Amino acid sequence: MRARRLGLVLLGLASVGAVALAAGPRAGLLVAIGIGFGLVLEGLRFGFAGPWRLMIAERDARGLIAQFLAIGLTAAVAFPLLAANPVELSPAHAPIGLGMLIGAFIFGAAMQVVMGCGSGTLVNAGSGNLVGLVALAGFVTGAFLGTLNAGFWGALPGLPMASAQSLAGSTGGLLLTLAGLGVLAGGFALRAAPGKRLPPARLIWAAVLLAALAVGNLVVSGQAWGIVYGLGLWGAKIATALGADLSATAYWAEPSNVTRLSQSILTDVTSLTDIGLILGAFLVMRGRKAPGAPVAPLAARGWLLVLIAGVVLGYSSRMALGCNVGAFFSGISTGSLHGWAWFVAAFAGSALGLKLRPFVLIPAARPQGAPA
Repeated sequence: MRARRLGLVLLGLASVGAVALAAGPRAGLLVAIGIGFGLVLEGLRFGFAGPWRLMIAERDARGLIAQFLAIGLTAAVAFPLLAANPVELSPAHAPIGLGMLIGAFIFGAAMQVVMGCGSGTLVNAGSGNLVGLVALAGFVTGAFLGTLNAGFWGALPGLPMASAQSLAGSTGGLLLTLAGLGVLAGGFALRAAPGKRLPPARLIWAAVLLAALAVGNLVVSGQAWGIVYGLGLWGAKIATALGADLSATAYWAEPSNVTRLSQSILTDVTSLTDIGLILGAFLVMRGRKAPGAPVAPLAARGWLLVLIAGVVLGYSSRMALGCNVGAFFSGISTGSLHGWAWFVAAFAGSALGLKLRPFVLIPAARPQGAPA
């Protein structure tokens, strides 16, 4: 067992080194940060979709409160960093619009169908879960298709972009953010069942580590942690490899996207952390003494439904301007008001998704207690 774990550590280091040699030290460091995300999410069973499901179905607020803790810790460092480095660092700010709210609601429902959000889908796939792999293929497809209609959804009525910083300055905005997270945590704790309010030590440590990694990602990449852009880029690259001409599409005709589409994915910071996250989940799963419970086999209809749900998940994430990571976690932790609106819409969608799931009849994609 010790030899196997040593081999896995060496595999991780070799992967980081290979990327560093191919694309530079910064790229290697971002893959290492991504591996860290995977290790925390899979190894400490810290999820996003799963805790929402537990809160709605079982009044278990522990995982959700741990999410608020991770966001608050990230915000406490990110706000001052952004204020001191407004040119070098970019927050995850986006406007609140009708298309975003519809997308977040649909995303919340779809992620309960496949039992995984953006990061959860990567973790599931990295751990070798076949349902997760199929959902990831659908997510990549949907995220790409969503870019083709991004202009339409973005043009729907909405509010001007606003942030906590624009309302109260950097320090005041941070205090507002922390207060809001505290109110949410307290509200969900009051609604939780007895004994299901305070996160266990495992989730507290996971929140601290996740915050440290998110801050590291912000400093190294220059932007907040995200998931969806990288997956949409992968879909676009596959489409162009199959002969599609994306030069006439508004999204992929933007100069920055033209550059990323023409270059290796190892030059895209979101792709690098996505790849690392998959690898980190793989390393954790292979390093465990006993594998998780096997996934129940699916009939052809079930696999098709997983794929369709993955496509919906990816497409709606583009509508919503991000997933649980890019919109909820990074949005709130860097001051964007759209992160709060995203959470409300997606949480409502999750409640609907849990009601729809029995009709879809897709068995659990994760062993009991694992993140999603």
